Parts: sequence; structure tokens; C-alpha cells
Amino acid sequence: MDWQYFFELLLGGLTRGSIYALIAIGYTMVYGVIELINFAHGEVYMLGAFTGLIIASVLATLGFPIPMILILAAIVAIVYSACYGLTMEKVAYKPLRSAGRLSPLISAIGMSLFLQNYIILAQTSDFLAFPRLIPDFEFMEPIAHVFGSSDFVIVVASGISMAFLTLFIKFTKMGKAMRATAQNRKMAMLLGIDADKVISITFIIGSSLAALGGVLIASHVGMVNFFIGFMAGIKAFTAAVLGGIGSIPGAMLGGLFLGLSESFATGYIASDYEDVFAFSLLVVFLIFRPSGIMGKAKVEKV
Repeated sequence: MDWQYFFELLLGGLTRGSIYALIAIGYTMVYGVIELINFAHGEVYMLGAFTGLIIASVLATLGFPIPMILILAAIVAIVYSACYGLTMEKVAYKPLRSAGRLSPLISAIGMSLFLQNYIILAQTSDFLAFPRLIPDFEFMEPIAHVFGSSDFVIVVASGISMAFLTLFIKFTKMGKAMRATAQNRKMAMLLGIDADKVISITFIIGSSLAALGGVLIASHVGMVNFFIGFMAGIKAFTAAVLGGIGSIPGAMLGGLFLGLSESFATGYIASDYEDVFAFSLLVVFLIFRPSGIMGKAKVEKV
């Protein structure tokens, strides 16, 4: 076995899986709290990438150093996308909270199409070059040919973000309120929990993580387009289902599992069937383990 090639695929899958996990957390958090699949979540990832591009271009013109450009672009993208996620929840989802399940789903698809066309009109439908904002680290030189500085930053930033989110959910008052709302929203409201506030914060956190992933992966790949959120969103949704929709640890594990599986499949089988393999994996899980890796089968109370 070519171990160098194996580790190259392993590290590449880890980078890809980290981004899937960041986006999948948004899907699983929203579903866990209000049982809604937010199909516009991938477009929030795309919006974060475009916001980062605009801010990076302005700061580069003003002569800011590259590390500072990356930090400021990521912060602005996170804040803007969080505000957009909050607005989207208030405008498109909150009025339909008591409606049938089909209405919020249609609204989510409508928001996805709206965001795509908004970027086309406000920016362009063409691919745009994204500046390389992550410098080369000297300590990465021995493995730079298989795992570059941008890969390292993506994995570390994703790991830190997911660790902080886990601690937030487990130990803070708002985290406990989110868990209570996810378990039983009506009972949580009877106990004095502001469910509307919890849902809004859930959208803010999910949108922030998606925006961070958008900036990091755009800098890694070197280009952005209005359509990048669609496929990334579908893959992240697949990761959330694989891990167990509604489970935050499951979303993290599902993202890594999907990223590594794609990497090894494309490396050892054929790169042309990357998407086919991912969705075939989803079908297999839906047939044999529909609750996902860490999900629990839902028990209907009668």
C-alpha cells in the first residue's frame, strides 16, 4: 500500500469533513429545536463567502496585512450572515411555525432561490477569484505537499468552533434552554423558557458557523460562485442525516465520516463518481439505519 497516498487522502478528507460538519451543525440545530429542514442554510454559507470576498477586497485595497484581512473578513461575514439568518427566521419561518410541515419547507426552498438570485443581481453569476488569505506556515513545510496551511487552519478553526459550541450547549443557561426546547417546546414554555428567543439564537449560531466555513473554504479553493451553497448544503444535510439529524455530536461525526468516505472513494475508485457515492451512502443509511450513527429512533406518544 502507498502509505503517503493514503495519508494524503486521509488529511484531505479531514479538511472536507470539517467544513461539512460546520454546515451540518446548522441543519441539525434547527431541526432539533423546531423540526424544520432549513434548505436555505447552504445559501447562508455562500453569502458568508461573498461577504468575506467583499471585505477582503476592501481591506486589501487599504493595505491591511493578510492575517488581519482574514480575521476581519471572517468576523464581518459571521456577523452579517448571523443577522441574515435571524431575519430569515423572523420573516420566512416564524409566521409558519403553527402551519403544516409542508409550508415551512416550501418557504425554505423559496428563501434558497431568493438568496441565489439576490447574489446574481448584486454580484455576478460568474466565478470570482477569492484571495489567498492564509499564509504559509513554516512548521507545515514538511507536509505542505499533502496538508497545506489552509487545510490546517480549516481543521483547527472547525475543531475549536465545535468544541466551544459543545461547551455552550452543555454548560450555559441558554444551552440548557435550547436542549429543553428541543426535547419539548411546549413544556419548556410552561417552565418560563422564551422559545422564540431560543429559536432565534439557534439560527444565529447555525448561520455564523456556516459563514465561517464559507470564508475558510473560499480562501482554500480560491473562488466563489452563487451556486456553491447548493451542493455544499446538500452534502452537509447528508452529513447531518448520516450522523443523526437533531444530534450535534452526530452532525460533527457525520461530516467527518462523509468527508473521509468521499476522499477515499474518489482516491481509490473514481473521482467522477464523488457525488454519486455520497448520495448512495445516504440511501444505504436511510434504508438500514434511518436514525443515523448517533440518532435515536423517535417514539410517537399516543
